[in-house]
Amino acid sequence: MRTTDLAKVRATLWAAADELRANSKLTPVQYRDPVLGLVFLAYAENRFEGIRAEVESRASARNPATVADYKAKSVLYVPDESRLSYLVGLPEGDDIGKAVDDAIKAIEATNPELKDILPRGYQKLERPTLIELLRLFAPLPTQLEGDAFGFIYEDFLSNFAAQEGKGGGEYFTPYSIVRLIVEILEPFQGRVFDPACGSGGMFVQCAKFVERHHDNPTRKLSVFGTEKTEDTVPLAKMNLALHGLSGDIRQANSYYEDPHRAVGAFDYVMANPPFNVDKIKKEQLAGDKRFPFGLPKADNGNYLWIQQFYAALAPTGRAGFVMANSAGDAGHSEKEIRKQLVESGAVDVMIAIGSNFFYTVTLPVTLWFLDKAKLGTPREDTVLFIDARHIYNQIDRAHRDFMPEQIEFLANIVRLYRGEDVETVGGSEALLAKNFPDGQYADVAGLCKVAKRAEIEAQGWSLNPGRYTGSAVVDEDDEDFAVKLEELYEEFTLLSNEADALRAKVDAAVQGILDA
Repeated sequence: MRTTDLAKVRATLWAAADELRANSKLTPVQYRDPVLGLVFLAYAENRFEGIRAEVESRASARNPATVADYKAKSVLYVPDESRLSYLVGLPEGDDIGKAVDDAIKAIEATNPELKDILPRGYQKLERPTLIELLRLFAPLPTQLEGDAFGFIYEDFLSNFAAQEGKGGGEYFTPYSIVRLIVEILEPFQGRVFDPACGSGGMFVQCAKFVERHHDNPTRKLSVFGTEKTEDTVPLAKMNLALHGLSGDIRQANSYYEDPHRAVGAFDYVMANPPFNVDKIKKEQLAGDKRFPFGLPKADNGNYLWIQQFYAALAPTGRAGFVMANSAGDAGHSEKEIRKQLVESGAVDVMIAIGSNFFYTVTLPVTLWFLDKAKLGTPREDTVLFIDARHIYNQIDRAHRDFMPEQIEFLANIVRLYRGEDVETVGGSEALLAKNFPDGQYADVAGLCKVAKRAEIEAQGWSLNPGRYTGSAVVDEDDEDFAVKLEELYEEFTLLSNEADALRAKVDAAVQGILDA
C-alpha cells in the first residue's frame, strides 16, 4: 500500500476518535476502547475474507469449512453478524448499539479465547456518533490489507499513548524499536516471555518475524506475558487474537509475583519495562531466585528488571529489552550486579538509541541483549557495542523512528558479529557496502566496537556504547537544537526533582534531631 494512501486512512480513522472526543461524554481512556473494538472487527473481517476463498475451496457439502480450518491459517472465524460490512448495511431504524454489542458477543462465542476481552457498551454511545463511526470505518476492509491493517491498529495504540501521556505509553512500544529487538533476537521457535507486556506488541512482531521466514507462528511460538495494569490485559489479548496467536497473559505485578514460574523457563525474553521505578518493597524479594546477583541498595528498579530477564532464560536463551541509559553506568551496588552479569558471559550486544523515539519520554535509551548460548563460543568474552544515536528517520520535530533499511542494517551488524548470513530484503545493501565493504565484521569508529571483558573492566564495568565506539562524525546541520535543548531540560528537571526530594528528607531528619 502506498504511503500516501495509508496516511489518508490514518487521518480518517483518527477523525473517528475526534468524533467521540467532541460528541460524547467519554474520557480518552473510555473512547479508546469502542474505537479499537471497531478496528478489531474491521481487521478480523479483513483477514477472514482474505483466506475465505482458499478455505472454502477445500470444503464440500459433506465436509463444510469449520472454525478450526480458519484457525489453522492463524485467522479468526468471523460470523456474519460480526462483520463490519453487515453492521454498516443494517436498516436505519435498527438498534445499532445493540447490533454492535451482539456482534462482539457472537465473535467471542465463536472464538472462546476472546471471551470477555472485547469492548462492550456500544448502546451507551449517542446514536448519531455510533452511526458516524460505522460510516468512517466501513471502507476499512477494502482499503487495507495485511501489514497495513496491523499498522493501523498499532498506530491507534500509539496515538492513544500520545494523547494519554505517560499512562498510555505503558502499553505501547514504538514499532521500529520492537522490530529491531526482534530482528536481533531471531525468535524462530520456542517460548517467548514478556513480564511487562503492555499491549503485546513484542509478541506480534515475533509472529511476523516467523512469517517473514516462511513458517507458521502458531505452531512455532508459545507466548507468555505479565501485565500490571488490569485494563491493558484485554488490549494484549485482542492484539494477539488479531494476529492468530493465543497466549497466556496474566495480570500481576512482576516485582512481587511470578505467575509463569519464569526462572530458566524461556527461550526468548523481550520487554520495555518502566524505568527508574522507586519505592519497591525489596524486603518482599529476599531469597527470590529471579534476582541471582543480589538486590540493589539503590531505590531504583532497573536492576531488578535486568536480573528478571536474565534469570528467565533457558541455558540457550536470548533476551532483548529497553533500558534507561543510566543503568549502563550506575555505580555502587548496581555496578557490582552489572559486573557479575558481564562476568557471566551472557551480555551480548548493547545499542545506544537516540532521543525522541518514544511518545512518553524524550530521553535516549539503550537496548540490551543477553545470550546465554554464547558461553563456550568465541563470543563468550566479548560484547558488541553499537552507537545508533546518529541513525534515525525524523518523522516530525518531536518524533523519530527507524526506516526498514536502518533496522535491517543494525541487525546485520549483529549478524556479522555472530558469523551469520546477512539479510538484504529491507534494502540495507548500500549501508552494508559503505561500512563493511569486505562483507566481514570490523570495528567502525563511531558506529560499532567489539570489546573484550578486560576492556569493560578497565572502563569500570560500564555498558555505555559511547565509551567504546568513539564519537561519530555528525554534520552540525543535523543537530536539532530544539530537540537537544528539550532533552537537556528534561534531564535537568529530573535531577532538580530528585534534589528537592532529597532536601525534604534532609530537612525532616535534621528537624527531628533538633526537636529531640
